[in-house]
Amino acid sequence: MNNHVNSLSKAARQAAMNRDWSAVMQYAGQILNVEPNSPEGLFLRGLSSRAQGHADAAISALQAAFSQDPARYDAAVELAAIYSLQRQNSKAADLLERVVPLLNNSPRYLDLAGTVYTEIGLIDKAYPLFVKAAEIQPGIDVFEANLATCSVYLGKIDEGIALYESLLQRNPSHRKNHYQLSRLRKAENETHIAQMQDLLLDPNVDPRRNVPLLFAIAKELEDLQRWPESFTYYQRGCDAISQQLSYRVEDDVALIDQLIETCSEQWVADQNLAHDKAEPTPIFIVGLPRTGTTLVERIISSHSEVESLGETLFLPRILQSLGSQVGGKPLSAQTIRDLGKKDLSGLPGAYLNQVGYRLQGAPMFIEKLPFNFLYAGFVAKTWPHAKFVHLVRQPMDACFSMYKQVFTGAYPYSYRLADLGRYYVAYDRLRQHWQRVLGDRFIEVEYEALVTDQAAQTTDLLRSLSLEYEPQCLQFERNQAPSATASSVQVRSGVHSGSVNKWRRYEAELAPLRAVLEANGITVG
Repeated sequence: MNNHVNSLSKAARQAAMNRDWSAVMQYAGQILNVEPNSPEGLFLRGLSSRAQGHADAAISALQAAFSQDPARYDAAVELAAIYSLQRQNSKAADLLERVVPLLNNSPRYLDLAGTVYTEIGLIDKAYPLFVKAAEIQPGIDVFEANLATCSVYLGKIDEGIALYESLLQRNPSHRKNHYQLSRLRKAENETHIAQMQDLLLDPNVDPRRNVPLLFAIAKELEDLQRWPESFTYYQRGCDAISQQLSYRVEDDVALIDQLIETCSEQWVADQNLAHDKAEPTPIFIVGLPRTGTTLVERIISSHSEVESLGETLFLPRILQSLGSQVGGKPLSAQTIRDLGKKDLSGLPGAYLNQVGYRLQGAPMFIEKLPFNFLYAGFVAKTWPHAKFVHLVRQPMDACFSMYKQVFTGAYPYSYRLADLGRYYVAYDRLRQHWQRVLGDRFIEVEYEALVTDQAAQTTDLLRSLSLEYEPQCLQFERNQAPSATASSVQVRSGVHSGSVNKWRRYEAELAPLRAVLEANGITVG
């Protein structure tokens, strides 16, 4: 790099620190005028394009920079981050595999590479990168927060607690870190609750930022068995979220009605296709969230012939594409009608192509995104050997457990009791439909029976999946695989029945939900 280019590069990087992306682009252009194939100029152009939301231009520039200089790990990791956002996960994984050995002295790109690995589900590969970033540059909140999150996913709960405590010592007002800490340990006194309640009194903070605190306080009050106070905070949190959503439960009910109409028994049977015997058999674990799907995933994936992908969004995204629906919004009733008229035979191949970077060669694999429950008919029609495991939980416990959980953009019906009730009624109608249409391919597991008699239920479940019994399936808490779900903490302990009939402690507060369910013929027990 000559002196003039070096000077331009320094100016561009200073502009990048100030987030002046138009200046960065100008400096990049000047560098490329001097050296048309300059990896530095191409990198800076890609960096500026990415920051300004011009993904195609960023990809082109970063690809060129990395092609000109394969040692430019910064270009490769920035490019992998874009691929991850576009759900081109295999491309992201391939790039990282090539450049991770070059990252030892760059905490920024160690952290970004770890973030990409986490996003694409390769959490075990992310952890050492987060550790290294925090070692090279200790005391950086974002590095330690990412390490804490990854630690929890890997079952390193004590490490996660220590990291969140350290983060809160440095920044006691960080609301999300208070929430994360509350998830990791059971409250034994009011100390942490009081700290969080004090933060709620700050008049200079946008009330929307307090949502994590409201759920954290509710959870710790529940730990202390202060049920009415706990519910008050859950309700405040849910109300705050629902006010920010433009959600109509009627749209989801219409979607379910359309699924029942489109995916009839005859329609599903009409196009059963031959399958490649060499393909692994998918097991779709489905149902409402917070009904035991993660628990069953850990049990089945402890088997020697099964691996798990965790929760991916590939199935709904492929269906969106096949139905010509643009954007990342949930599938609409119109898209379902369109899909019913199309040739969907490419669905299994498209799905396997997307997840191939994760598969390690086991005969069976798990896809555990709960709301794939909606799309069971499309899978059954095009993938004759696919299996479905559906979790069933007592209706009031299922609904209340969802109400208590902060979901990141998913399940918008879960923040109002009336919406929860109406959605559950529609869900139960679809459940009965799948029972009729899919027959013994639709294996139901009752959560309450599983936690009461794990051995018998596990044996029956494995038999239904044509798997031989293996004792490690009863010791799923020893399963070392990462878990990035809302139940990532609970599944590290053994089966217990402590969550059965938990709704009874809030019976008065949940009366509106119960009324909706019972008015529609749902027995709550």
